[in-house]
Amino acid sequence: MFRNTARCLDALFVIAGGLLAHWMRFSTPIALSDTEHLLIAFNCVLVLLLFPGFGVYEPWRGKALSSMLLRVAAAWLVVVATALVLAFTLHRMDAVSRLWFGYSTLISGALIIVTKCLVHVALRSVRRRGMNFRTVAIVGAPGFSRTLLAHLDHAPQAGFKPVCIFDTSIEPAGTYGARLNRLPVLTDLNAFAAKVREEHVNEVWLALPLSEEHTIYRFTRIFRHDFVNLRFIPDVRSLSLFNHALVNVVGLPTLNLSATPVSPPQMWSKLIFDRLFAAAALLALAPVFIVLAIGIKLSSPGPVFFRQTRKGVDGQPFAIYKFRSMTVHHEAHGQVTQAARNDARITKLGGFMRRTSLDELPQFLNVLLGQMSVVGPRPHAVEHDDLYKDQVYGYMNRYRIKPGITGWAQVNGYRGATTKVEKMETRVKFDLFYIHNWSFWFDMKIVFITIFKGFVGRNAF
Repeated sequence: MFRNTARCLDALFVIAGGLLAHWMRFSTPIALSDTEHLLIAFNCVLVLLLFPGFGVYEPWRGKALSSMLLRVAAAWLVVVATALVLAFTLHRMDAVSRLWFGYSTLISGALIIVTKCLVHVALRSVRRRGMNFRTVAIVGAPGFSRTLLAHLDHAPQAGFKPVCIFDTSIEPAGTYGARLNRLPVLTDLNAFAAKVREEHVNEVWLALPLSEEHTIYRFTRIFRHDFVNLRFIPDVRSLSLFNHALVNVVGLPTLNLSATPVSPPQMWSKLIFDRLFAAAALLALAPVFIVLAIGIKLSSPGPVFFRQTRKGVDGQPFAIYKFRSMTVHHEAHGQVTQAARNDARITKLGGFMRRTSLDELPQFLNVLLGQMSVVGPRPHAVEHDDLYKDQVYGYMNRYRIKPGITGWAQVNGYRGATTKVEKMETRVKFDLFYIHNWSFWFDMKIVFITIFKGFVGRNAF
């Protein structure tokens, strides 16, 4: 019913767009030419035929609005392009006002997209109030079931309501009690199936490890005659720390266990921001650079800048730039001694620069060269990478994206020397959380926190 209504509305919007465009172009909403009539009718037919193929009328429940709107826009552009081909094929393009065609394309497309936005927002609001929901039964161990319940609690706008849980763990049911997050927990398969049928549960989510093929088969078999949606949500927490995206490789569905978490098109906003921000920072801070360079030269002999090899994205080495904050000294090959409190190697000016992070400012040059990002996991000395990669699980996953001048770990107080493995483990957890939850607005949040809070730290010396 809803899909048929949506199709009729889209066809009406095509007609409305053509009429409004004619009124805007010729100051009259009537007396359309035969060619205009033909194009409007053809667009209506194409909308009814092509939009379903693009998945425009699929349920949007639980899906990102942006991706769905891009799908609608792509479908509408295909409709318009096909209409143009028809007009040229019939040699009728000379009889069509190009301004009318442009107006009708924009108006009809805007009406279709804006209406779908409004419907989506309205449905989200309705679902937040506990209406228009789909009931869900979860099958899995209590640990992963809790994770799914937490996701559902944080996304009420998706309209999924959990009603019960089937515990597949080998421990006795009494270990967790008869309820989990106020939901009944069942351990008997037949009783679970009866409850799903009696309460007309809409969906059963199989939250199981990939190795539970036999269990998956049991549930698909027992519900083979029921009109209930079975969804498999693989529990791959033990396989990797992040990015279990399902991608297509040579036509085969592939589950990423450890791969670059964000696709290049998603990173365009970050790349553009990095270059613009770095260029603006270098121009604005030029006087500060000059003053610090003079101060470094006067405080101790040696170069102004300190260069050290660090690992960048996918482990590619690069030379990181810093203002020199220590006296020139030499260490044994393969050894890097971290700065300590009251370190005799640190100059007075160097101590001030390290506490205020002014020594990190030259890294905007690395950002401008594309070797670093403004926001990202802080790169460590190569010697420290070799030390911690076998002691901290997931340590090298930090280098799946470009390292940054500031990061989520730094604004949460984890900056400076890491003398204990426990401190490095916590820092890595913050870095991996950032990678897993990256968005452009998350970057902006970290930048603002850094500006107002993160330049001075008690752990930096």
